[in-house]
Amino acid sequence: MSTSRLQLALNVSDVDEATRFYTDLFGVGPAKQRTGYANFEIAEPPLKLVLFESPGAASPLNHLGVELATSDDVLSAAGRFEAAGMRHSFAESDRCCHAVQDKVWVDAPDVPLGGWEFYTVLADDPGQDTGESTGACCAGAPTQDGVCCGTAETAR
Repeated sequence: MSTSRLQLALNVSDVDEATRFYTDLFGVGPAKQRTGYANFEIAEPPLKLVLFESPGAASPLNHLGVELATSDDVLSAAGRFEAAGMRHSFAESDRCCHAVQDKVWVDAPDVPLGGWEFYTVLADDPGQDTGESTGACCAGAPTQDGVCCGTAETAR
């Protein structure tokens, strides 16, 4: 990936049915599929669409984010938030969404989980398919501190 793209993470009642719908809607199949999970890397418009099977979710919107190309881009975003006095938290090598990610969460009013996620994918994480991961992201519920994917290492 050479540029950033918006991320829209949705809670769906049936991930297989939703995957078929979004494949038809955007004309591209999922980039990754796991039990209860699928994500799409849509070139036009630049979008990372993430589907979590969560039939009892209170909202169809899971969370919002921006996928960035590199860890340096994540650090740059964190620096921008710091300079603006925005409350944020950073997680390095977080295991979330069937991947290992560097990410920063920035507090934002009126959005699910109270913030936006800015992240880069470092590697695939098949351990989440076997239950080896301790991340809370794919459970479809935020952790105690409101961060949906893992534990925030640094809060500012």
